[in-house]
Amino acid sequence: MEVLGENLWIFVALVFTAVFLLSQGLVIPVFGESRSARKRMRRRMKTLTADADNQKRVSLLRDHYTQNLNPLEKRLELLDVLEPLRNLIAQSGMTTPAYRVLLLALALAAIGAGIAWSLNKAYWAPAVGAPLGFILPFLHIRKKRVSRIARIEEQLPDVVDVIIRALRAGHPFVEAIRLVSTEMPSPVREEFRTTFNEINYGGDVRAALMGLLQRVPSILVMALVTAVLVQRESGGNLAEVLEKIAAVIRGRFRFQRRVRTLSAEGRISAWVLTMTPFVLFLVISVVNPDYMPMLTESPRGGDIILVALVLIVLGVFWIKKILNLKV
Repeated sequence: MEVLGENLWIFVALVFTAVFLLSQGLVIPVFGESRSARKRMRRRMKTLTADADNQKRVSLLRDHYTQNLNPLEKRLELLDVLEPLRNLIAQSGMTTPAYRVLLLALALAAIGAGIAWSLNKAYWAPAVGAPLGFILPFLHIRKKRVSRIARIEEQLPDVVDVIIRALRAGHPFVEAIRLVSTEMPSPVREEFRTTFNEINYGGDVRAALMGLLQRVPSILVMALVTAVLVQRESGGNLAEVLEKIAAVIRGRFRFQRRVRTLSAEGRISAWVLTMTPFVLFLVISVVNPDYMPMLTESPRGGDIILVALVLIVLGVFWIKKILNLKV
């Protein structure tokens, strides 16, 4: 058991890696977008903003969480290298400055390296513990981002209905945005409130809608923004177009729920197959403490554990590919 105790942190690292891969690959929200969908959306956003590259739009959201910072903190926060992190934080709905998140990640990396070194004096121990600590804040932000975008997507059909009723009642589109920002629940209320404020403070409607799409990178939001922008340029009945979009969104949700239900067995099987080696490791160590040291003390034991981890990772990616149904 002494050898097992010395290598406990390695076992914990393996469990963390396996669970992280499973959570990223399999346990995703019903309405989450795939990586390929996000790439298509980014290309579409570049096309929509091709004629507005020279416009310098000031983000109200960024002003909101930098107004209480001192000059030094503002300079750190507005560094170009932190732009992707600032976008990620904005999409998650958090108001924590990006430079503080980076400093927290560096501090956790140092703590992880210290814990790894205290558990195992090997020279490579800090190289394993530091990355595990470093990615924890980003995992938390990414989880909140995915969850928040999923909630906004669920609320989007009701948002479209509110806009349709406002337009048919004779209100202009900007007033319909204001109604959404006051009548709808959080988090969609905050996003449309920011959009309305940008328009109300003299901003362009197109730039404000593109800002909404940047804060909520979703195919469904892109469909709504595209319909509004096309209607403003070419004319037509916006209420009828939005009514069709609402019907398509609800149909897409129904189909996604059906796909989620049909693939539930595969996700459960992935969890069972991935966690079985770790559970057996713990059970055998408790039932027969003299058995596992035969693996850990063997010269080839480390190589066997490494090969097993690689195979588990490959298996998770393979199962993810099988269950990644395009909707």
